[in-house]
Amino acid sequence: MKHRTFFWFFLPTGLAMLLFIALPIVSVITQSIYAPHEAVIIEVENCGPFGCQTETTIDQQATAELRASEPLGRFVGLEIYFDRGHLAVEAVSEAWATSATMGEFFGVLSNLPFYRALAFTLTYTFVTVPLLILLGLVIALAVNSLHRHLKGLVIFFSLLPMIVTPIIGAMILFWMIDSRGIIGNLIIYLSGDPQLSLKASTTLMWISLIVYGIWHSAPFAFVVFYAGLQTLPQDQIEAAQIDGASRFQQLRYVVVPHLMPLVTFVTLIKLMDNFRVFEEIVGFNAQAHATSLSWIIFNDLGGETRQLSAAATTSVLTILGVAILLSPVLVRTWRDFKGSSV
Repeated sequence: MKHRTFFWFFLPTGLAMLLFIALPIVSVITQSIYAPHEAVIIEVENCGPFGCQTETTIDQQATAELRASEPLGRFVGLEIYFDRGHLAVEAVSEAWATSATMGEFFGVLSNLPFYRALAFTLTYTFVTVPLLILLGLVIALAVNSLHRHLKGLVIFFSLLPMIVTPIIGAMILFWMIDSRGIIGNLIIYLSGDPQLSLKASTTLMWISLIVYGIWHSAPFAFVVFYAGLQTLPQDQIEAAQIDGASRFQQLRYVVVPHLMPLVTFVTLIKLMDNFRVFEEIVGFNAQAHATSLSWIIFNDLGGETRQLSAAATTSVLTILGVAILLSPVLVRTWRDFKGSSV
């Protein structure tokens, strides 16, 4: 393709990426290094028959003029990144110096909002992604082996979790695990503890969120792997069967290598998606037990204070986190591409 033709072909996509990806990221980074102006305080001396008193009041006009002259706010650099609501450098350093054991150190970190949210986000991501890939592959293999008259019906029911809106599905499951719900009642019956409540336990709430994440995302992996199985070279399968390979050996040495590019694709998509976990927390009303980086952004943007700079800082840290998570997969993909092109 000629350079001129490629330029006009790529121009619409490039403009869309510039407008809807690059510029918003630049805007968020800029907002994260500026903080709102503090109100201009003036002292007024009021004198009466019993003496004079000095009172402080806000100079509304001066404050408005300051905010109008510098709409971005006051430049604070990386101060917000290092404050207690985010990386909490001072608190972490103090905890590292004073903690006698690693357990005590991590206990201090668990009380800091950013690290508490990061712990759940990473746990949710690293547990959910491998399990949904495995479950999606199992479903795809099972459906692919069914009779053709049954495939359509099974595929329809397999896709239902993906069709349901995430927050609606989370709310439905949240009602089901309630002590009055069918799952909650079953768990209480099996455990023999009438006081057991999934909503009151942090561990059980984390497990519920992870189970829902796998249930909701597995159909995506299933669709991708099922499509990949339709391109599976039958001559390799037949050759493996002639050589006496078992079903497990055919799966390990023929099917899985054929699907590895799709596994990489699903991993990339779901790492990005699960690292931004949000709907599940809102749907389960689980803020008391689990918070994520996306939930912190939502919380900072809500209410009357609207801490835009704090939300922007968490957004930048989230982008950096996604980039770090994706880098090993991208590096491996690049190496495989370079190796196959030699």
